[in-house]
Amino acid sequence: MKKTFKLIDLDCANCAAKMETAIKKIDGVADASVSFMAQKMTVEADDARFDDIVKQIVKTCKKVEPDCEIVL
Repeated sequence: MKKTFKLIDLDCANCAAKMETAIKKIDGVADASVSFMAQKMTVEADDARFDDIVKQIVKTCKKVEPDCEIVL
């Protein structure tokens, strides 16, 4: 499944790159891209576990950028 999420308060391109790298390391994620300019995150992950993977993504992104909110 591939889904795009809106990001609120993503502060810099470097943070976006760190988030993208961290998301790609999560088990079940096929691909991910985080765009600082568009304030969007696109994730392609295993359909059966997608909701659990999204929860892991939210936790991971909070570690990298505590102020960034992912609109689910």
